[in-house]
Amino acid sequence: KKGHHIKVMTEANTLKKISDFKDKSLLIVDDDNPFRERLARAMEKKGFIVTQAESVKKGISTVRLNKPAFAVVDLRLGDGNGLEVVKIIQSSNINSRIIMLTGYGNIPTAVAAIKEGAIDYLAKPADADDIEKALLAEANTKPQPPENPMSADRVKWEHIHRVFELCNRNVSETARRLKLHRRTLQRILSKRSH
Repeated sequence: KKGHHIKVMTEANTLKKISDFKDKSLLIVDDDNPFRERLARAMEKKGFIVTQAESVKKGISTVRLNKPAFAVVDLRLGDGNGLEVVKIIQSSNINSRIIMLTGYGNIPTAVAAIKEGAIDYLAKPADADDIEKALLAEANTKPQPPENPMSADRVKWEHIHRVFELCNRNVSETARRLKLHRRTLQRILSKRSH
């Protein structure tokens, strides 16, 4: 297609810098305390002004107080669904830029989050660089693909393990639900993830 290579040339320039934004406030809502604190420190180093919340309830009350320009919200919180927080952020600040964090296997809910106004979702454990890229991507351009996405085998392994855990580690039940041969499943489960 004509002009396609020109688009690629400018791709690198579509990333804004946090210094380009007047409002640098970032709310991180996640109930994994060590992860949230690490991320908060990393994002502060990058120039964001960070507030943290560990629950839907705290997230919502924080949003009502100081309408963040940016937000990183975990989908599954101890007291409910991160989507609730996304809705409140969206209604308090229509221009806010929200990234959903989700475990693999919650992709449909992540898609729902985008309908509610999140700009992208990242699978955990996302690192601060990926989150920064997604938050600052120019509106209407696709965020850059992740630098180190999970390999397809790893994604499959994680998915199978998650179903296995949800079936209370019952091999026959897991095989039935995944439509896998029991022996195939046992082989996969016996391999360590890499």
